[in-house]
Amino acid sequence: MAALQLQGFAISSSSANASIRIPAFFSQCKIKVWTALNINNVRRGVRALCSAPPDYLRLTDQQLFEQCEMDTFKSSGPGGQHRNKRESSVRLKHVPTGVIAQGVEDRSQHRNRAIALERLRKLIALKVRNSIDLDSYRPPPELIQILPAKAAVRDSDSGQQIGPKNAKFVLGVQALLDLLLAVEGSVSEAAKLLGLSTGALSRLILSDDALRIATNELRASKGYYTSNTQHPCSLLGPISRIDQYCILILLSIFS
Repeated sequence: MAALQLQGFAISSSSANASIRIPAFFSQCKIKVWTALNINNVRRGVRALCSAPPDYLRLTDQQLFEQCEMDTFKSSGPGGQHRNKRESSVRLKHVPTGVIAQGVEDRSQHRNRAIALERLRKLIALKVRNSIDLDSYRPPPELIQILPAKAAVRDSDSGQQIGPKNAKFVLGVQALLDLLLAVEGSVSEAAKLLGLSTGALSRLILSDDALRIATNELRASKGYYTSNTQHPCSLLGPISRIDQYCILILLSIFS
């Protein structure tokens, strides 16, 4: 903590107490400074209250929007003669994470803001990682929901498998990518922890283009090749279904 730079702190105070908010990279912590008035002296104390990293995907649209900076602009392209006459396109920057999303399709700024928020949720799921303790790991319910019925971690209370069209799918995507990061990008190791075969988990990853791309990027950062001319253990696409089955077989053998 000695190396912490004291730049960007916002301080608010009153006669009774004062609070110091730490910048974005320590936004999960808050230091409160309070005073206890006494006839003889003023006693001061400092207390640090730290909680787990915030779960942005569980915020309401309004709560998530309040964490964003919004810009409006005129967009080009098809959409009718009135599309570019007003700044109806919306760009949102999520301040705590730096993730940016935009909505440009509609003439309504309100509708474009809703589109941008929906995209922002998915991008946060794909880009923002949470740490996992593998020694005590149990798949969270949001991850279990997106797993196929054959997964050993599913039970009678898990409900039906949900797909990419379900709004809750992004929660499972984030949890799955967190697990893949914890196991250094190994699909086979992640599959073991989820009670699945490597092929079954690979099929789940290949079922959503954004998830496939994010998985490839994560695996590439861990030293896995992502070109079909270099190594058979990469998750690829879009490719033919026959090629996909061949890759899944190779994944089961080599990954």
